[in-house]
Amino acid sequence: MPAGAKMLALMGLSTVVVLVRGPVSGLVALLLALGLVGWSGTGVRATVRTLRAFFLVAAVLLAYHLLFGTWQVAVEQVGDLLALVLLATVLTATTPVDALLDMIVRAVGPLRRFGANPEKVALAFSLVLRSIPVLLTIAAETRDAARARGLERSPRTWLTPFVVRTVAHARDTGDALHARGLGDD
Repeated sequence: MPAGAKMLALMGLSTVVVLVRGPVSGLVALLLALGLVGWSGTGVRATVRTLRAFFLVAAVLLAYHLLFGTWQVAVEQVGDLLALVLLATVLTATTPVDALLDMIVRAVGPLRRFGANPEKVALAFSLVLRSIPVLLTIAAETRDAARARGLERSPRTWLTPFVVRTVAHARDTGDALHARGLGDD
């Protein structure tokens, strides 16, 4: 399936997941997304690795809605969130990055007459895709460093260096882009 068709399918499915309400819809969306993950050949290990960061968010969201809302909203929200992440995972796992970026350039192309620069939009997408694993590595390294000092119980001891290193990475990326003449206009 071409990248554009996959992206349109993701947009359509995501719209349905967000618009259809209720705990049953959240569970159905999650089961559908899990089915697509299995069908796509994305391995269990890769899927769990992708969802690991979202398990904490899902747990907090679930706890919040169970404490201050209803179990129905909790199931719907968590099911929808995990389904959307899984659907995006299927897209990125089954489509080469170059094909995604080419599709973005083609999709944004008609907006060129309004001042959009499709190549810069694609560059922004590629920077986001590249930054996610870098940020996960920085987070793991800072957490390991705090653990090595026996300070893993204090979030401040790993969160502060994480933020500092993340900002440094963003500045380095910005400096590299500026050195290449991007962002001067």
